[in-house]
Amino acid sequence: MSTFVLVHGAWGGAHGFRHLRQRLQAAGHTVFTPSLTGIGERVHLASPLVGLGTHVRDVVNQVLYEDLQGIVLLGFSYGGFVVTGALEHIADRVRHLVYLDAFVPASGESVWGHLRGERRSPVTLNDEWQIQGPIREFDDPAEAAWMAPRRTAQPKACFTEPVFLAQPLERYPFSRSYIKATAAPPEDPGNAAFWRAARHAQASADWRYHEIATNHMVANNRPDELAAILLDLVP
Repeated sequence: MSTFVLVHGAWGGAHGFRHLRQRLQAAGHTVFTPSLTGIGERVHLASPLVGLGTHVRDVVNQVLYEDLQGIVLLGFSYGGFVVTGALEHIADRVRHLVYLDAFVPASGESVWGHLRGERRSPVTLNDEWQIQGPIREFDDPAEAAWMAPRRTAQPKACFTEPVFLAQPLERYPFSRSYIKATAAPPEDPGNAAFWRAARHAQASADWRYHEIATNHMVANNRPDELAAILLDLVP
């Protein structure tokens, strides 16, 4: 059996993976869903000092303290920056890396740098140290009602702090996949960057590529399809 580490996105939390977590566990796998500092269930720890480096350490420490080996590491949306940054510390423990409708940054890039290239982004930087996220849509109204009160603001430094990557992703020995949400509206923040990453993965022999016909909230809307893709990656 395999070990999955699922890293959530901005303004979210580990609770967004609850449906997917149940399906992977039912198949006999071990699943960790670290909550990132200052958002989700750890919103009480929010401060101007929380940035991308904090979230990288959240994930790295989960892996190191649990002594996880041979993991399938998944980053969703902003979580793509987090898992990329984590490679500096735990690349030797990664068996397969998955980007789920996520940013795939190069070293020195930031989330804000990716968003500035979009014609209209609902995410704007101001003098506040926290950023409110866009309203997300879900296939099931009950899921939307459940998720809405659990959505939190995000410390701004998460978007402005650059990521460090020692070498291009394709040079690491683990395998890698990209999963694109094909029904995400064009105006969704980050969607243009997600499509750029998706097209690169689709055209590259170094990547596996998959599509799911739903909006950005893939794990909430299509947990069965997503679980099937992830289970196909492991014995």
